[in-house]
Amino acid sequence: MNTPTELSPSAQRIAEVAQALVQEVGYNGFSFEHIAQQVGMRKASIHHHFASKADLGVAVVQMYTHQFEYALQGILASAATAPQRLRAYAGLFEATYLNNRNLCVCGMLGAESNSLHETVKLEVQRFFQMNLAWLTDVVAQGLSSATLNSTWQAQELAETLLSLLEGAMLVGRSLSAPLGPCRAAEVFISSLMK
Repeated sequence: MNTPTELSPSAQRIAEVAQALVQEVGYNGFSFEHIAQQVGMRKASIHHHFASKADLGVAVVQMYTHQFEYALQGILASAATAPQRLRAYAGLFEATYLNNRNLCVCGMLGAESNSLHETVKLEVQRFFQMNLAWLTDVVAQGLSSATLNSTWQAQELAETLLSLLEGAMLVGRSLSAPLGPCRAAEVFISSLMK
């Protein structure tokens, strides 16, 4: 498991507020001034912890990736079959979405990748690569144990499921709909169990 940069309690609070802002308005939708107002400190104090917005963005993505990686390990420990693991994986996205229709931090940042600093882009790529590797392993195990059935390769199915979950959150938010990632994932997973 990758370990994110160690943050002081104040820096941790700043990163948490930044994460919430990314999920609500996107990376380009907030400034250090917005964070300063929410955490009750001056902008100069924010800059003391994070010299640039890119530094803050890297910390946010590392923190989010670390939390996600921890959750994935929990799924492997608690769910025995590939369908159970995939449903639990979709549940991670569902939990985020059910919190005021928030979107995945890296999904939001991915949508803005053309305007992100290279260091932030690299961390977002690492998040998606980690997820795709985990999903590919789970799907491959499901295909080899025959708990999943498809003529598609495990990697293709993993990419499709991740895209489906990120897209379900975005479309659900856009439509202000209760449809969430779990429903989309269930249609996908069920089709692999026939």
